Amino acid sequence: MDLQLAGKTALVTGGTKGIGRAVVEALLAEGASVAFCARTADDVEKAEAELGSAAAGTAVDVADGAALAAWVAASAERFGRVDVAVANVSALAIGPGEDNWKAGFEVDLMHTVRLCEAALPHLLRTQGSIVAISSVSGREIDFAKDAYGTMKAAVVHYVAGLALEHAAAGVRANCVSPGNTYFPGGVWQGIEGGNPDLFATALGMNPTGRMARAEEIAYAVTMLASPRASFITGTNLVVDGALTRGVQL
Repeated sequence: MDLQLAGKTALVTGGTKGIGRAVVEALLAEGASVAFCARTADDVEKAEAELGSAAAGTAVDVADGAALAAWVAASAERFGRVDVAVANVSALAIGPGEDNWKAGFEVDLMHTVRLCEAALPHLLRTQGSIVAISSVSGREIDFAKDAYGTMKAAVVHYVAGLALEHAAAGVRANCVSPGNTYFPGGVWQGIEGGNPDLFATALGMNPTGRMARAEEIAYAVTMLASPRASFITGTNLVVDGALTRGVQL
């Protein structure tokens, strides 16, 4: 199925590895141009060389609101339009403590807010879409219940508000909430080596017998970003292999 993304431009934060990198690759495969950012310049340079000329990478600390807004403006100028904004970066601030709360607020929540605020003038012109990456930890109490889970729940609430506010103008806004996702260099690979008991417990909770792959989450993001999803807005799409048990009402 043609997702009607050819010729469109997408912004993706945290696009050098894991889910973000898979999202960039999926959008490129559909014919979109992609501006992506990440904090580490070397990672950005390497990814840009691997992804080809339709992708443009920039080193940006998304907790720096001015730098994030400047990246959005520069990307819009470079490509001439913005059709999709994907807020993917997370501080992965798991556990209690004020530092984790501050990091989760500035990165998970406020980077989403700032990206959307900077991108919205462009998205209103193109009747584009927003997709934010939340987490199953935002909808149920688990080991990441403190700063991480709370901020991911706040992201869902914020994006649902955007959907309502901008629906009449043709801008859509949705969340994707992944379950445990395993990829090289990711948090679960680290837990597998550093805390095998936790890894085994998490793996055992999923009835599929495995964790998600990054490209499986990227499919959900790309589908929601597509103009074919023209009447899907304000939703939180859970992609977890039936990991969570709660009924989403």
